[in-house]
Amino acid sequence: MTGLLKHCTLCPRACGADRTRTRGLCGAGAQVEASRASLHLWEEPPISGTRGSGTVFFTHCSLGCVFCQNRQISRRAASGTTVSIAELAKTFLSLQNKGAHNINLVTGAHYAPQIIEALAQARLLGLNIPIVYNSSGYESEDTLAQLDGWIDIYLPDYKYYSSYYAARYSHAEDYRETAVAAIAEMVRQSGPPQYDANGLLLRGTVIRHLMLPGLAGDTAQVLRDIAVRFSDTVLVSLMRQYTPFDMERWPELNRTVTDKEYEDACTLFRSLGLGGFFQQEQAVGESFIPAFDGSGLEEEK
Repeated sequence: MTGLLKHCTLCPRACGADRTRTRGLCGAGAQVEASRASLHLWEEPPISGTRGSGTVFFTHCSLGCVFCQNRQISRRAASGTTVSIAELAKTFLSLQNKGAHNINLVTGAHYAPQIIEALAQARLLGLNIPIVYNSSGYESEDTLAQLDGWIDIYLPDYKYYSSYYAARYSHAEDYRETAVAAIAEMVRQSGPPQYDANGLLLRGTVIRHLMLPGLAGDTAQVLRDIAVRFSDTVLVSLMRQYTPFDMERWPELNRTVTDKEYEDACTLFRSLGLGGFFQQEQAVGESFIPAFDGSGLEEEK
């Protein structure tokens, strides 16, 4: 594990930082930092179920979208609670004991080696529920290859089709080609959706697309591309929860998605024969963002 952190290329930024001595471009050092662990009822229905998805929110992110709703924990300068691998394993088990339908790893690519070790320890201690990898979609294929066999459900974003928007809002002109290759690897690993007797997802890939105001044309291209590339091997979640904050530098994003923008996208979604999920207008608003206060993270006894 230490070798992977000495010249870090875990994400597509491939900054090469020696994270045993300093922090990477994403903000992460050698030790895992997390910001919350809890049962979460606001994921897609076959992931949240009736008891909730056992989410672990990791601190920092390799993408850095200007509109990130988890900006408190995703920025390079953010700080979280430092957890050891043993503590992370205990956190997974604690969530399972609380009734979680699955363990949901939120933005954890920069901690992939540590997560694998924690999952190995937790499995030896009885962890037996599905593992969800909740991702921006901006992922390294090599890192995903390390995760093969550890992840049951992939939950990636497909944020942009246009390289212009990807560069403007996420500083990642190569986002689309990187995300498409990453999602293809996720689909290869997970296979098509599989459910248990209660309709909960056991395996599969769910692609999320968050609509942004004024980018209906880009959304249409994303949906068409998913239909052509992945067809019925994935589920698609079309999200309208974008909430603007401090967007003076990007005035075009300083509003919510209109009903018509979203309804038109839903019409296209149906016409393409995609399967998946739509989102209610009530999901818009910062009240749906959890408190990133370090709660739920297990400590060594």
